[in-house]
Amino acid sequence: MSLKITRRYLGDVILLDCVGRATLGEGAACIRDTVRNVADEGWKKILINLAEVSYIDAAGIGELSDAFTYASDRDGMVKLLALTKRVQDLLQITKLYSIFDVYNDEAEAVRSFE
Repeated sequence: MSLKITRRYLGDVILLDCVGRATLGEGAACIRDTVRNVADEGWKKILINLAEVSYIDAAGIGELSDAFTYASDRDGMVKLLALTKRVQDLLQITKLYSIFDVYNDEAEAVRSFE
């Protein structure tokens, strides 16, 4: 199963619920395209929920990093919600964990944008 992303709107925060595999090709491209689209639509507060991501590879991690940069270049913020152990481990190995604000609680994550 490739990655599917659905949008939820919580005030001025857009929450992207990811389900499936974020891997080289279609899955990683889905992250890139979705974040670029919402940033280009003017969303500044982007929260990516990774709770239902069953697998992620280096390409998926790279797209999360690129999403952070793309949004930042447009005065936006990308934060992460509900990392699986694999995502957390890969972010720590690649030293990217420190660039993201990471939350386990959705309400807390949304409040953090204020």
